[in-house]
Amino acid sequence: QVQLAESGGGLVQAGGSLRLSCEASGRTFGTYAVGWFRQAPGRGREFVAAISWSGGTTHYADSVKGRFTNSRDNARNTVYLQMNSLKPEDTAIYYCAAGRGPFDQLLENNDFGFWGQGTQVTVSS
Repeated sequence: QVQLAESGGGLVQAGGSLRLSCEASGRTFGTYAVGWFRQAPGRGREFVAAISWSGGTTHYADSVKGRFTNSRDNARNTVYLQMNSLKPEDTAIYYCAAGRGPFDQLLENNDFGFWGQGTQVTVSS
């Protein structure tokens, strides 16, 4: 069982940066891949980024590639999403989610079984 808690959201001007954190409970967190998703008002949930259990493999949505960076510190049970060059269209609630299994299959099947409560990111123009 893994419990996740996001933090680091807030209000920022376009072009600014934020770093989201996803802190997990559980001694086996280091064996879970973590994905980031977001949901804007009136829209469906959208994949943003993911990182393998070791941190050695990452994957990004085209809309954030080159601007967002995913990293993790398994000793601290924490995954980070560094968001640079933020745009108003990045405004959403951001969620982290954890899952086990082959990384490619997790991404293809969206098989992340544990979710956090989300943190609001608002980018003003």
